[in-house]
Amino acid sequence: MLKVWILNHHAITPNLPGGTRHYDFAKELINRGCDTTIFASSFHHILSKEIKDYKGKDFVLEDFDGVKFVWLKTFPYSNNDWKRIINMLSYSVRAYKVAKSLKIERPDVVIGSSVHLFAAYTAYLLSKCFKVPFIMEVRDLWPQTLIDMGTPKWHPFVLLLRMLEKYLYRRANRIVTLLPKADGYIKSLGISANKIVWIPNGTNLKRFAENCLNHQKESHGTASKFVVVYMGAMGKANNLGIAIEASEVLQRDYPDIRFLFVGDGPEKTRLMRMARECNIKNVEFRTPVSKEVAASILLHADVLYFNLKNSPIFKYGISSNKLFDYLAAGRPIIFASGSINNPVNEASSGITVSPDSPQELVDAIIALYRMPEGKRREMGLNGRKYVEKHHSLQILVDKLEVVIKEVMSAKEADYASI
Repeated sequence: MLKVWILNHHAITPNLPGGTRHYDFAKELINRGCDTTIFASSFHHILSKEIKDYKGKDFVLEDFDGVKFVWLKTFPYSNNDWKRIINMLSYSVRAYKVAKSLKIERPDVVIGSSVHLFAAYTAYLLSKCFKVPFIMEVRDLWPQTLIDMGTPKWHPFVLLLRMLEKYLYRRANRIVTLLPKADGYIKSLGISANKIVWIPNGTNLKRFAENCLNHQKESHGTASKFVVVYMGAMGKANNLGIAIEASEVLQRDYPDIRFLFVGDGPEKTRLMRMARECNIKNVEFRTPVSKEVAASILLHADVLYFNLKNSPIFKYGISSNKLFDYLAAGRPIIFASGSINNPVNEASSGITVSPDSPQELVDAIIALYRMPEGKRREMGLNGRKYVEKHHSLQILVDKLEVVIKEVMSAKEADYASI
């Protein structure tokens, strides 16, 4: 049985809020006969709290519905400051020590996933230790993203990351990118295009199928409100102040239209205060929810809202778990983003507006509110078909399985030539 190790600092199980890419991948790989283990930190970056009881140990082993997790105790943090850097380093050091000492079968391939490069570096070291292939997964282009967000390119931390980035790209047997245009950036660093594979984010369609029947039962004969849902992080990049401004305009003439914001982030307190000070009554905020609950909420929405402000960091495109969950829910989407790619437009599943215009958002919501229900349903169905074709879990794992087989075959060929 092929044994796959995945190192992702922020991997989670579906009973927690956040992206479940690697849990879902691992579950599908297990169904295909691969023994898969995930090494993750149990300090939850969305909830900003520890989710496991270590009882004096440095790690906890857990079997979650057949997926093996090695939870690692890491340094806590609450902001993007030096404590978060210590958190990253503590994960990487502990992952290496624990992985080498575990009394489990050695891996046949090691996958190291960013965001931060220290996790990928640890995965590389483990691949060298066990003499197995190393696959690097690039979720975010560090340090380029930091530079695009305003960090000086000559900052010592940026220079360190740049050196580490090139080092890992050159030593990876394959580089998996999530962003659709990231290959151009990686090739500009002198990396061969043959090493780069695009495997974007996607969604577990079963999660929505399991919630669909309950949705039909609960929603039948109800729904006097028209609900626009935003779900996910509430940071500066999400530009949600635009939605608060739009809600103030809408509540005067369209009292049936309501906004529901589900999630957390550094901007949430400001947004809640903004709504309170403007006496906005058609907005509700809720705490982050698990993947299972998230699917149910999305299915109950009339419209789903996706917003990312115009920024250089999106010049390589986006690959958002949230957006693919939106598409899977089969609801029309208002897409407000300056990114180079637009899955909603490709799917004909909604309306695209400027991420910086409250009035365009108002106009889009009113247009969908006035639209015949059958037309909205058609838009949602277009999105569902699109994600089934391009971003279902099975299709994405098909691609990953090809990558794993290729690096394993190359390794066998190397040994045969000795």
